[in-house]
Amino acid sequence: MNGFLPVTPDELNGQPDFIYINGDAYIDHPSFGAAIITRILEHAGYSVAMNAQPDMHSDADFTKFGTPRLAFLVSAGNIDSMVAHYTAAKKRRSDDAYSPGNKGWLRPDRAVTAYCQKLRSIYGNDIPILIGGLEASLRRFAHYDYWENAVHPSVLVSSGADLLMFGMGEHSMLEIAGLLNDGVPVSEIRDVRGTCYLCPPAETPFGSAECPSFEQVRESKEAYARACRIQYDQQDEVYGKRVIQRHGSRMLVQNPPATSLSQQEFDDLYKLPFMRTYHPMYEPMGGVPAIKEVRFSITHNRGCFGFCNFCSIALHQGRRMTMRSEESVIEEAKYLTTLPDFKGYLHDVGGPTANFRHPSCQKQLTKGLCKGRKCLAPEPCKNLTVDHKDYLHLLRRLREIPKVKRVFIRSGIRYDYLLLDKDDEFFRELVRYHVSGQLKVAPEHCSNNVLDKMGKPHIEAYKAFQKRFYDITKGMGKEQYLVPYLMSSHPGSTMQDAITLACFLKEEGIRPEQVQDFYPTPGTISTCMFWTGLDPYTMQPVYVPRSPKEKAEQRAMLQYFKPENHAVIRAALIKAGRRDLIGSGKHCLVPADPREAQQNPHSKNKDARNHHGNPRNQHKVKQNTHKRRK
Repeated sequence: MNGFLPVTPDELNGQPDFIYINGDAYIDHPSFGAAIITRILEHAGYSVAMNAQPDMHSDADFTKFGTPRLAFLVSAGNIDSMVAHYTAAKKRRSDDAYSPGNKGWLRPDRAVTAYCQKLRSIYGNDIPILIGGLEASLRRFAHYDYWENAVHPSVLVSSGADLLMFGMGEHSMLEIAGLLNDGVPVSEIRDVRGTCYLCPPAETPFGSAECPSFEQVRESKEAYARACRIQYDQQDEVYGKRVIQRHGSRMLVQNPPATSLSQQEFDDLYKLPFMRTYHPMYEPMGGVPAIKEVRFSITHNRGCFGFCNFCSIALHQGRRMTMRSEESVIEEAKYLTTLPDFKGYLHDVGGPTANFRHPSCQKQLTKGLCKGRKCLAPEPCKNLTVDHKDYLHLLRRLREIPKVKRVFIRSGIRYDYLLLDKDDEFFRELVRYHVSGQLKVAPEHCSNNVLDKMGKPHIEAYKAFQKRFYDITKGMGKEQYLVPYLMSSHPGSTMQDAITLACFLKEEGIRPEQVQDFYPTPGTISTCMFWTGLDPYTMQPVYVPRSPKEKAEQRAMLQYFKPENHAVIRAALIKAGRRDLIGSGKHCLVPADPREAQQNPHSKNKDARNHHGNPRNQHKVKQNTHKRRK
């Protein structure tokens, strides 16, 4: 054995307890949910076979391990299979960082459903199928499917699976495994937190919060918006109720969220014998690119109380923070320095948000997080605890480890939270030690109207952060830059908002190399707004840019400096009544049409691309959809 789980029948020692069907290539690293679930099962004494990216056209690929003693486990992998396959413009991608050789299309569309239907066609209904991971978690209720532009039922209905584990599934998985091992039929497993199941309406538990039914949300956008709010309001492990939603003759029941790992449990998880790389069978194919981002990165937290509306974390990991101990992180870092390919650099010490290292406030531990409110946006809550001392102390210890040359922070820094810290010691050390030339931050937009729909802080916070960052950087004699993430066509963004953002970018000397269109992935509040045109928390109308033409115009506006965009931008500016931004003036976004200039030789036609502010601020912005929407 090479230390990995069995991937061929020859490596098995008898019948496996579980067979894990995985949409990703097999990477045994704690950044991958499949690795975590399979290792905790192994640690608990169960045997697990890994069947990564089986061929949908081959029954033999699904039967090579035989029948599991307890259940099949099915996941699409670390990323939604549809996001892996298609861009926000619904164009097919050719690559997949989670597959060997970066090769695309080694998993099916809607992989959870496809894999489960394949298993049912082979094994029938006698073997339990449990589903989990991001794709299943975010599709657990009736949900809008962007790729078909229609509302789909819960993935439990479409897949034919028996149980769905949502969120971080360690507690749920071990409890279910114990019940199955004790001979409890999967049809009788009904009370495990962090799970969903289907039952006859007469068996629905009392005291549940009921969403409008699948049939109602499919036909009524108002009903869909109301269902979205109910689902988010109950996503709290302290006060969250069961949530139910009728699907035809059956009731979908979501139990309350699983409790977070304790710090000791979180630490113990990272002591499991992960191989921390991809299986060697992929070496001839060039390996699996996804390992590069995490090979020498360390996760110190889970959860995010930032709660952006377009992000899946709130409905998946939750808003409550869980932190590893300093000693656990230090121990992992020391281990990384012993690996033969370690070059002295820890690429990241973070998580969903790097600089969150304690709960947003003490109240959330006993009373839960506030329903319908955010801790930071549009204004910080007065009860917010702001303190970077623990994180700073951790980073200082990491820098002192022998063989560690630099410790970088590449996962998201919540800059509005950072600004609230009256002690700027962390800010100064961040700039001095932990920025590798560029610091990625996520203002996303500059229009406060759009930022409100995103659940983000107003642009004044970013401007204050930007000024402070460059003041500290200059004072230290460094040349470092902010790289802002930007998003076009989010619900709420009118063409006037896109123009405002373009003017802001020009004023600040920012040239985005790539711009990310809003991607309506299942389960988020922003996706609800996109589909319904309503804010689920106010039920007020929200403007939504929907047509490919308008999306292209908004995207082009953010890259006003590219000559190939000028014709589109000129037409959009004229339609929006903003001819003042066309020409050679200091504030113009695009030059006048050359054909018009030829007809009027007395007009000035200087290329507006000569006016971009301080060249030191002309940053290139790269967007990574996979990483940002985890």
